[in-house]
Amino acid sequence: MKNILIKLQRDEELARFLESNGFSVDELENNVFRVQRDEELPVFLNVDDRQIYFEVDLGNIDSIINQELLLSLLALNTEILPVSVGLDTSHPEDRRLVLVESRETGDLSDQELLAVFDSLELAVDRVTEILAPSFNS
Repeated sequence: MKNILIKLQRDEELARFLESNGFSVDELENNVFRVQRDEELPVFLNVDDRQIYFEVDLGNIDSIINQELLLSLLALNTEILPVSVGLDTSHPEDRRLVLVESRETGDLSDQELLAVFDSLELAVDRVTEILAPSFNS
């Protein structure tokens, strides 16, 4: 007999779902969560009624920033979709390189949510490859 698979769907609270999948979740303030898996960089989630905004802070790059680096990072955006590299300039004296992604919460599946974290992890690796020569010179 052929193996027949049945697809199940159930609703689960965000933090509980992430914790059951190996993440630690800390609620910071105003619907902002710090989510981390193993030794990976933490992912900050800003949650509202319609969207979840994901952000990974890669640090201050003022000491290495130049046009060539920015162009390389911008070009990388086409490789690391759905994640994007950005520059957080909300504090002009401390410009931060970030990875960002967002998802609508209306029909968010478990696999879609977990895929965001996998995509962010892969993007961290690619950005690290681009940044490494700047730190080694």
